[in-house]
Amino acid sequence: MAISLSWADGDNMPGAPAPSSRTTGAALRPIPLPHAVESAIWRGDALGTSVTTTISTGFDALDAELPGNGWPCQSLTEVLQVQASVLEWRLLAPAMRTLVGQGKQIVIVGSPKPPHLPGLKHLGLDERHLVWIQADRPVERLWATEQLIKANAAGMLVSWLPQARQEQIRRLQVCAQRCDAPVILCRPAAAEHEASAAPLRLQVRLGVDWELHIHLLKRKGPPHAGGLTLPSVPGGLEAILTPRLRHPSRLIAARKRQGLAQDISPEFSHAMGSPSPRPPSGRSAAAH
Repeated sequence: MAISLSWADGDNMPGAPAPSSRTTGAALRPIPLPHAVESAIWRGDALGTSVTTTISTGFDALDAELPGNGWPCQSLTEVLQVQASVLEWRLLAPAMRTLVGQGKQIVIVGSPKPPHLPGLKHLGLDERHLVWIQADRPVERLWATEQLIKANAAGMLVSWLPQARQEQIRRLQVCAQRCDAPVILCRPAAAEHEASAAPLRLQVRLGVDWELHIHLLKRKGPPHAGGLTLPSVPGGLEAILTPRLRHPSRLIAARKRQGLAQDISPEFSHAMGSPSPRPPSGRSAAAH
């Protein structure tokens, strides 16, 4: 015959000493975790804290929404946009400027257009710290990107991989975990609906008033429902733009308030359907 014995919570087993209140309190007190372990613990309703180093983006509003307050090292970051070679430099230039000031190299792979050196100077970038690797075919860009990540020889690596597949992104993410530099992958906006192993994904769009509109598609933390607006006047225009031209949206709104009729030039009035003046009846009869 089997006999089952049980003790309710708070009761002591026969012969066992009764625990004191001091012993019970010490047993229930949580044990402090090492900083590395505590930093690695992430709760889904909070913004993750990066256990690796980060590089400030140069935009305070963007830093505040990123884990670790900047571009993560030892990790991939995807920048998605509609048209390549339009917004990348304006978004990444502040961080590049910081790295170049530290004597580090900026390596770019497969840029659709050659870097514009005068524009880089306006952004504060020294071309002597810029390495451009021209790779036209997708397999060449992918191979060069992986080798540079493994070499860990750049202060920042920016690669254009519009045709990369999910398994290729996953492989690069595994390699990037041993890379001390931020690895930025520039990809088309259509890749938003594709799965990606990159821990950080941003969609960037251009605004009317020279600003950048950022939508955080993926980050280590709660979903980012809204968007970010970052002021970003192109290099070289900062000193020559008049106060009115700094806000083209205000000019457009003012013209709309004046009415569309005033905006239509006379030579296009007939195309818009305005009736042409009728000739005098005498001339009309003579013509017939």
